[in-house]
Amino acid sequence: AEMGAKLLCLCLASALVAYYIYTPIPKDIEEPWKVMLITASFRAVGHLSEVADRLGLMHYMEALMLITAAEYVPPTSDENVTVTDTEFSNVAIRLYLPRRASDGLRRAVIYFHGGGWCVGHAGMKSYDHLTRRTSNMLNAVVVSVNYRLAPKHHFPVQFEDVYAVTKFFLQSSILSQYGVDPDRICVAGDSAGGNLAAAVAQQLLEDSEVKTKLKAQALLYPALQTLDLNLPSYQENENTFILPKSLMVKFWSEYFTSDSSLREAMASNRHVPVESSHLFQFVNWSNLLPEEMKKDHVYTSPAYGSSKLAQKYPGFLDARAAPLLASDAQLRRLPLTYVLTCEHDVLRDDGFMYVRRLQAAGVPVTHDHAKDAFHGAMTFVSSPAELAVGHRLLNRYIEWLNENL
Repeated sequence: AEMGAKLLCLCLASALVAYYIYTPIPKDIEEPWKVMLITASFRAVGHLSEVADRLGLMHYMEALMLITAAEYVPPTSDENVTVTDTEFSNVAIRLYLPRRASDGLRRAVIYFHGGGWCVGHAGMKSYDHLTRRTSNMLNAVVVSVNYRLAPKHHFPVQFEDVYAVTKFFLQSSILSQYGVDPDRICVAGDSAGGNLAAAVAQQLLEDSEVKTKLKAQALLYPALQTLDLNLPSYQENENTFILPKSLMVKFWSEYFTSDSSLREAMASNRHVPVESSHLFQFVNWSNLLPEEMKKDHVYTSPAYGSSKLAQKYPGFLDARAAPLLASDAQLRRLPLTYVLTCEHDVLRDDGFMYVRRLQAAGVPVTHDHAKDAFHGAMTFVSSPAELAVGHRLLNRYIEWLNENL
């Protein structure tokens, strides 16, 4: 009988592990087993974070931050790049300075990491790999910003941190100190970092104190709007691996407040008050998505929410948090732009709509749409979670910078 009980336990445990690891992976995704394992580990951390949160041990996002801590690598220089942790304008940054001689002034990239404004760090192995590689391949100065995070800090702190660093770096005295060409500077970021990069590029246009103009912006699967969280990409990828809709809603709402009423309103797509209805034109996917992305979806404008929420947390209607809300007149003055979108990503349509609006405004845009990729793919470039697709997207991004910066 004991043998039978042990066997039963083993079968149950195996079934549970299989259930946990097995995720239906779309046919066009390479290395499906690796992706499944990555997904399972993300899910496990997500579930543990839920439990910790419910038991009152720690906030959901603080528990998620443990991934960040586990992935942390100290600033380590190598034969090509000198790496240091320092501060610009009282904000922590990781600075990458190439050691190779340069025949003239160098290019520069100011990079903002992803993580839903709540998690992530410039010193995570994946980001360190990405920024170090950028610095080495382009012989460029790279400033990777450790902006403050939610839940301790809400909007606009994250934006203000990255903006302060950018503005500090763009001063001619600082550029000459690092040997940077003022005509060859780019802001870049992935996911929430892509959101911050887009917002910074827009805000610089309004700032008369900044004389140096950006040459380019590179937005990697960026989050660009908070108004309609039921776009076709949100519907199709609602339960997708890495970034399901529920987690994106958590990230968005946490960016503005820890008050769960905003999260609940966003989850049912009833958070925009009727007096802000004119803003929907900027995110109306039926006008802004190409036909092949609309598929069988029918546009219905979202239901309106209470004015109280918007008065309390006006950030979600602010273009500094939702760059798609900028007027056409503002978009017209933006620099050369690179946008990467991934098919299996709730944020896919944000990128498509921004590309469409920028093109209409006459901004030169390169749009790479990766049909076989998912949100965050580019961060899976360092072992053990190393994916071929991550390398391909990273190489493409660096190649674009090399040709255009």
